[in-house]
Amino acid sequence: MDRLFTSRLADYQSEHPLSCFNSNKNCEDADTPRHIDSYNNHLSQFVVPSRRDKSRQCNSFMEDEDFSFKQFLPFKEMFNSNQTGKGTTGPNQFSSTRATSSRSSEVPDPSLFSELNPSFPEEFGPAGSRCVNGRWASNLLLECARAIAQNEKSRTQHLLWMLNELSSPYGDCEQKLASYFLQAFFCKITDTGPRCYTTLCSAADKTYSFDSTRKMILKFQESSPWTTFGHVAANGAILEALEGEMKLHIVDLSNTFCTQWPTLLEALATRSDDTPHLRLTTVVTSKEATAMKVMKEIGQRMEKFARLMGVPFEFSVIHQQHLHKLNVGVLKIRPDEALAINCIHSLQRVSKNGRDSILSTFYSMNPKIVTVIEDEVDLSHEDFGACFSECLRFFSLFFDSLEESFSRTSNERLMLERTSARSIVNILACEDSEVYERREKGAQWAWRLKEAGFIHAAFSDDVVDDVRALLKRYKEGWGHCSNSDGLFLTWKEQCAIWASAWKPCL
Repeated sequence: MDRLFTSRLADYQSEHPLSCFNSNKNCEDADTPRHIDSYNNHLSQFVVPSRRDKSRQCNSFMEDEDFSFKQFLPFKEMFNSNQTGKGTTGPNQFSSTRATSSRSSEVPDPSLFSELNPSFPEEFGPAGSRCVNGRWASNLLLECARAIAQNEKSRTQHLLWMLNELSSPYGDCEQKLASYFLQAFFCKITDTGPRCYTTLCSAADKTYSFDSTRKMILKFQESSPWTTFGHVAANGAILEALEGEMKLHIVDLSNTFCTQWPTLLEALATRSDDTPHLRLTTVVTSKEATAMKVMKEIGQRMEKFARLMGVPFEFSVIHQQHLHKLNVGVLKIRPDEALAINCIHSLQRVSKNGRDSILSTFYSMNPKIVTVIEDEVDLSHEDFGACFSECLRFFSLFFDSLEESFSRTSNERLMLERTSARSIVNILACEDSEVYERREKGAQWAWRLKEAGFIHAAFSDDVVDDVRALLKRYKEGWGHCSNSDGLFLTWKEQCAIWASAWKPCL
């Protein structure tokens, strides 16, 4: 039964496209959990689009992307056949446990965790303690990651089956975490990470629409300061650095579809001196043609808004899939313009070997200011266990903040969670791929920037006051702190986002 750890299982679905997912074959058994039926129905909707039920609550625009979850269903059959006659952890025991907690928000029975590991590590608390507090997913995921790292195949298979039974991409925060990390674990042990990641991205691109993305971004910014924190801090630093200049050029490397810039245009329109000319160059890294089309549409809207504000404005879009290969010539930098470079969650997409190169390129452009906003998380560990622990900590924090900001059935929330799900697969299962994501903490980026020839430009008291005023608009739990490397957004006293500004040391 080691098929789970062979290449044959990676091809299981293609060899048996519907054999183990057929709702008429296996899902009529009394022991089969209710969610298996919903998964089978969902798969049939994927295969035959005309059968989709438009009345379902689980977001039709994301349905194609759910295809990846069907590969988890063999766990039940494999586990049952592998555990027959083994006594204490037989399939009936887990079926009984599952029947009482089926895809609901109830906390699983703590005895499940005690039986799973009677000698649960003390650093994670007594067995089942976090389960009692509603934090069962972290314990189970940590145990599964440990089993994968130690190549304990039987135990890994056992834990994966348990995760599949308890998780749901439409459940509460714990169930969602378990579901998305389960996907990454399966890709990890079957060496299908790059293929799965590419499939997820392709499915997301096919269902992409400008209106749904715009609504998601605006709703996210309305409900959470996760992105607006960086916008306010970066805009404040840029405005102060370019004060008095009459020709401005901002090179924008970000993924927030220019939602940062209307407030900056308003600020420029109300400057006490003459209104400057602003040229905005947006760098698109997506390889999809739709991304360029969308950005051009956004550019037209930006130009209309600038005219309304009375700000002379010029907008251009360039495509550069690999940022570390950025060609400065295409930016058309002019010597009479004051240059600012804005990087919001973009440097994390640069390969680790190319990061020093792109920062050196920034230095050669002689900007007045470089603003860098990144997630405060270190996913550069070579060790799988350390990388997983940090990944779990960060995305638990993110999902918890979404839980406080959105309703469970919010389309916008599910879009954000699916984006995170793709990142989790990328981080944990694509380490040998070109698309591998290695996020680094502020201290690591600060060291790189200093090595590239930049010096830290501390945020002024006015900028910090603007950030403080911003956070008061949101629910309690958000805060900020700072150190010598920059400003941090915190959620429940845990650092989430790092914001900083840098100037070349001339």
